[in-house]
Amino acid sequence: MEIITGYTGTPHITAEQDRDVNKGIFGEESYVLRTGSELEAELVSNNELKIRDGVIMHQGCAASIKKNTYDPIVITNGSQGMKRIDLVVARYTRNSETKVESVDLKILQGTPTSYTPSAPAYVVGDIQAGDLVSDMPLYKITLNGLNVTSVEKMFSVIDGLTELNSNLMNIKTYSLTLNTSNVNTPDSWIECNRIGNLVMINGCAKITKAVNAYTGINIASGAPEPCCSKPFYTMALPQDNTYASCFAMVSEKGDVNIFVRFQKAQAGDVFIYQFCYICK
Repeated sequence: MEIITGYTGTPHITAEQDRDVNKGIFGEESYVLRTGSELEAELVSNNELKIRDGVIMHQGCAASIKKNTYDPIVITNGSQGMKRIDLVVARYTRNSETKVESVDLKILQGTPTSYTPSAPAYVVGDIQAGDLVSDMPLYKITLNGLNVTSVEKMFSVIDGLTELNSNLMNIKTYSLTLNTSNVNTPDSWIECNRIGNLVMINGCAKITKAVNAYTGINIASGAPEPCCSKPFYTMALPQDNTYASCFAMVSEKGDVNIFVRFQKAQAGDVFIYQFCYICK
């Protein structure tokens, strides 16, 4: 065993050791840390993008844009009547001869097309396995003709220990909005609490409209969005009438809906629901 954080009389800490420590703390994936401007992108023109200061953690490899500065990205002109997608990546490289390592911002230009454009390929490398190149995607730039129409963030910002401890200890309450067109407000209610990324919803919905079998009805909105950008479906819910085969669903936008199966639900039916899910 070798000591890492200790004085031995000679230089001994390697980049590989440092990255392994970082991976143990931050995980094996790639993130932007909550410091500085968090690599915020500013579109200056159709030919220039500014990436503000911040720190990345790419497979344990830390790299930064200095505080209160930015790195400019030059966007190649688009083509009239054509569409294109470019990628901005943080590229790790290691010289096979000198072993010198570096991380730089690169823009990968996509192929122009008059149809639906595709993003260019980037290098999916494993730094600790010895790969010489490894890209961390940061932004997707979409061009339509000569104009940049969108700049979309592709990375996640990871919380520090202070934020993680706060999220794990604090309960955040959401005020969801009942859909008064579909539920009887005096007899219906909904509660939504969140600890970290765990959301807990419970309530009662007395519907004011009949709902056909295999059909849904919206009862509320404003819930935290489910993870993976997909709807969340519950198991069967209890109901006070003649059937129990129904379930709740939280949409990608945070709408809470109830679906019935096998049998039509009548106006005045009451649904009791209680469930948990993981949010973004």
